[in-house]
Amino acid sequence: MLSVIVPVFNTKKYLNRCLQSVVGQSYSDLEIILVDDGSKDGSAALCDSWCITDSRIRVIHQDNLGAIKARDVGISMAQGEFITFVDSDDWIEYDYFARLMDGFID
Repeated sequence: MLSVIVPVFNTKKYLNRCLQSVVGQSYSDLEIILVDDGSKDGSAALCDSWCITDSRIRVIHQDNLGAIKARDVGISMAQGEFITFVDSDDWIEYDYFARLMDGFID
């Protein structure tokens, strides 16, 4: 399993596109950990709604401690054999994780 950690801080404008690209991957053996780092723009509620729609998603809410601490919290919660990160204002191609995992397997 691949653990995908997405630190989230005030990126409501971009978050849906990001998460659509993550949950729609051709490689589906994922756990997706959203770490809301004290967002004030509605990103936290958006994270919670995504958690309801996809059982692979877990949400952690914390006070604003910065991106590094958010990633550390995600790592401590990860259960996958491999860990990767996606920034909440980015999106990834449909086969990104499949290509990533093929590289590990080879």
